[in-house]
Amino acid sequence: MNLLAAMRYLVALDEHRHFGRAAQACHITQPALSNALRALEQEFAVVIVQRGRAYAGLTHEGRAVLTTARRMLRDNEVLRQELRGTELAPQGRLRMAAVPTAIPILSRFAAVLRQRHPGIVPVVLSMSSRDLEQGLEDLSLDLALGYSERMQAQGVNLRAWPQCIERYYLLRRSAEPAAQLRIGAPVSWAEAARHPLVLLTQEMHNRSIMDSALRDSGMPVAPAIETNSVITLVLSVVAGDVCSVLPGAMVAAVRSEPNLEALPLMGPEVRTPIGFMTQRGPRVSRALGSALELLDTPEWKEQLAAHYGDLPG
Repeated sequence: MNLLAAMRYLVALDEHRHFGRAAQACHITQPALSNALRALEQEFAVVIVQRGRAYAGLTHEGRAVLTTARRMLRDNEVLRQELRGTELAPQGRLRMAAVPTAIPILSRFAAVLRQRHPGIVPVVLSMSSRDLEQGLEDLSLDLALGYSERMQAQGVNLRAWPQCIERYYLLRRSAEPAAQLRIGAPVSWAEAARHPLVLLTQEMHNRSIMDSALRDSGMPVAPAIETNSVITLVLSVVAGDVCSVLPGAMVAAVRSEPNLEALPLMGPEVRTPIGFMTQRGPRVSRALGSALELLDTPEWKEQLAAHYGDLPG
């Protein structure tokens, strides 16, 4: 039995929660995946996978094996990067994720990193704060961009690199046609709540920030549309009669969109720290080390300030 391959199949099964999709992701047949997992169970003399008519989860012992599997795969990737690359020319994959509203920042960071180190293959994912925390904890993520204060409060042992402070805007169609988005006069959260709003779904931490601000303004809101996609937040405003509440990074990403305006939200003043985070302790791969070095360079700090600093108003 190829132990490393079997561990990879187990991780895929946990991620996809379906034998067929896990096999497809691993580029093998479903019987091959099932046989490898049975061989893994024989190797450790425990039941790892709960089986029924379909995948039913992992046993307690299976979760323990999964934790070891993730560590083995990460150590294997770190070793591969050390053997195939150098400090000046790192090679390998780097799994990064951001909360949806910070995806513009992470996307730009990945592009700058790839330009600086062509041997690195950034994997950019959008996740909820809860999934970011889990990904850092189980080592399925190398680097996360999210609400640093929330994540540190969860007790995850993290290193953090502060990036920016989220400030929020009401995005709506402009009454005055314009060639690109314009920044309007500030409005209150209570005023924003009087509009039909498209907001992120309730499992997203951004939504809890919105709900708290609206409650503090005395105007709780029932969203006109809910979504887990930041693209939907913007396109719904472009296409319909709804408005949305977006942080500055998302507003900056749609600067070229015509006939829209963004109004700074005041009363209460809401500002939320955003930062990159990694877990303390595990050996750092060459790719991750290069990413962390980039975070401290004037090149990245200038990019961050130029594109995602506080907008006018």
